[in-house]
Amino acid sequence: MATDITIAAVNDQADDEANLQSDVDRALAVFRDVETECSRFDPHSALMQANAASTAWVSVPPRCFEALVAAAEAYRRTYGRFDPRVHDDLRRLGYERSLAFESGDVVLATPSVQRRPELPEWKPRFQARRGLVHLGGYRVDLGGIGKGLAVRWAADLLRETTASFLIEAGGDCYAAGNAPDTGRWRIGIEDPMNPTEPIAVLAVSDCAVATSSVRIRKWTAGGAEVHHLIDPRTGLPGGDGLRAVTVVAADAADAEVDAKTLFLEGHLGIADTVRTAATAACWVTTDGTATFSTALEPHLQWRRG
Repeated sequence: MATDITIAAVNDQADDEANLQSDVDRALAVFRDVETECSRFDPHSALMQANAASTAWVSVPPRCFEALVAAAEAYRRTYGRFDPRVHDDLRRLGYERSLAFESGDVVLATPSVQRRPELPEWKPRFQARRGLVHLGGYRVDLGGIGKGLAVRWAADLLRETTASFLIEAGGDCYAAGNAPDTGRWRIGIEDPMNPTEPIAVLAVSDCAVATSSVRIRKWTAGGAEVHHLIDPRTGLPGGDGLRAVTVVAADAADAEVDAKTLFLEGHLGIADTVRTAATAACWVTTDGTATFSTALEPHLQWRRG
C-alpha cells in the first residue's frame, strides 16, 4: 500500500494485555493480506489473476472476494461516480508501479493524454459460497477502496478486545472510543501545500477520516501534468481546481470512496454535492483556500485562521 500503518490501542483491562497485543498483530496482518491479494502491482495477486480472466468465472481468496463485492456496492451506491474500472486508464498514464511521486517532477514517455468514451454499466457477478467472481469483461483497480476496507476489517478485529483504538493508514483512519487522555481522538488535516502544518485538527470518536489528495501521486505523462485520481467518465485525472478532500464518516471504506468521488466533482461542483448529501467534509483548492462543511463543524477542534 506504499504507506506506514499505525495502530494505537488502549488497554481497557489491565490483565488482558496479551490478548490486546495479539489482536493488534492480527489487525496489522489484515493489511498484509489485502496487499497480497488485492494489489494491481503484483502480477501474481488474486486481483490480477481475476483481471487476467475478466470474461470468466475466477476463484479468489476471501479478502479479495470481499473487496470486489465492496467495490461493486460502492459503484452502485455512488451511481458509478466510484468505478474501479480505471485500471487501464492508470496504466495508460504510466502508473504501473507502486510509487510515490512526491517531487512531482517524474516525467513518463507515454502517449498523449486523451479522453476515452464513457464506459457502459458495470455488471460484475459473484458466487459467495464458491468464492467465484466474474468481472464482466473489465480489469479493475482496488486502490480507491482497498485501504479503507483494510482499516474497516482491522477495526472489526480490535473491537473484540478493546473499545478504544486508533488505526491510521496513509490518510485513512478509524478512531474508536476515547484516546488515552479520555477525550476524543485528535487527527490533523494535512495542508497539501505545506504538509508540515495542518489546516485543521479534528476531534473524533467512533468514526473514520479519509483524505484524497494529489500532493504525492502526481507526474507528467504525454506532456501533461496528471495524478492518480481518475474520473471514470473520461479516463483522465479529475478534480479540477482541487488539491485535497477530507471526509468524516461512520465507516473507513465509505469515507475513502466519498473523499474520492467528492474530489472528482472539482472546485465548481463539490460545495453543492456536499451540501445536498450533508457530508462532513473539508476541501482545499489549488490556491490553498480551505472550506469546511456545516456537517464537519461538530468534529472541528481547531482550524487555521
